[in-house]
Amino acid sequence: MNFGEDVPAVVAADVPQDGYLLDVREQDEWDAGHAPAAVHIPMGQLGDRAGEVPRDQDVFVICRSGARSAQVTVALNQAGWLAKNVDGGMKGWAEAGRPMEGSGDGPPYVA
Repeated sequence: MNFGEDVPAVVAADVPQDGYLLDVREQDEWDAGHAPAAVHIPMGQLGDRAGEVPRDQDVFVICRSGARSAQVTVALNQAGWLAKNVDGGMKGWAEAGRPMEGSGDGPPYVA
């Protein structure tokens, strides 16, 4: 699925520190490594949990590489949210040197 220019996006380095970061990856990906302030709602659960996402601020949507989050960004914007895709996903987040934490014993990583 190619969204072309229709998906508003930012690079990981430009996500504000106090921005609402919505991580739509699966639980194992989240456990491996995620942004400390991110909110985790897997893509498949978003339909049931959309009410948890604020409508009064920009929502920055992130996944592993940016593909799933682009789909979610389009859907949220169509439903009235102000969403932006994080280009490059968690891979880009890690490359930008943004903070990460994991749920395992070792250092966090992008699964």
